[in-house]
Amino acid sequence: MENKKNHLLVVDDDDRIRNLLKDFLKNNNFMVSTAIDAEKAKTKLDFLKFDLIILDVMMPGKNGYELTKEIKKNQRTPIILLTAKGEVENRIKGLELGADDYISKPFEPKELLLRINNIISKESRLDENKIHQIGSALVNLNKMFIELKKSTKKINLSEKKVLIEMISNPGKTYTREKIGVISGIKQERSIDVMITRLRQKIEIDPKKPKYLQTIRGSGYVLWIE
Repeated sequence: MENKKNHLLVVDDDDRIRNLLKDFLKNNNFMVSTAIDAEKAKTKLDFLKFDLIILDVMMPGKNGYELTKEIKKNQRTPIILLTAKGEVENRIKGLELGADDYISKPFEPKELLLRINNIISKESRLDENKIHQIGSALVNLNKMFIELKKSTKKINLSEKKVLIEMISNPGKTYTREKIGVISGIKQERSIDVMITRLRQKIEIDPKKPKYLQTIRGSGYVLWIE
């Protein structure tokens, strides 16, 4: 039985780049749809499900940053931004709006392919319908609650986003800046408060956390037994 092909949406107003990407990705076993601008992309997003979006930043009309913000309000579909702008502030802006990765033109198609496969691999590893166990805590991402010692506590959308990322990558240290990008929370103090809340929902003893730990000077890490 043939494996299901991942469906990608390429959004770029440059006909040459759009068609080159379409042919290259099809040759690498992806199903590919294309759109010339944000409005046509939105129309396709309304009717089709995509596994990843490759989105040019500089387009006439609504640009890639604006479209990224709109998409991420309603869905978690991963986005890779393409742009001729390689400055740090532009990369940060895209990530703050919810983009999952960023690649500057000109780029090697093989590098883009690696980034696509890495993101899709990470997304497919985590089943939100599965109950995830962290120590004694049972995490239900789909219904957005955590059960610990016969007590059920709700989690909000920001907490869910952080848990999805950290459960997918146990043992990986996340800086406050990265957690801010994932959660949409900008204030460092608010990020610390969110981590404290999560510990209260996950840990038997939140004051001596065993699973959601602080790495001094670096950030936070989640350990899963």
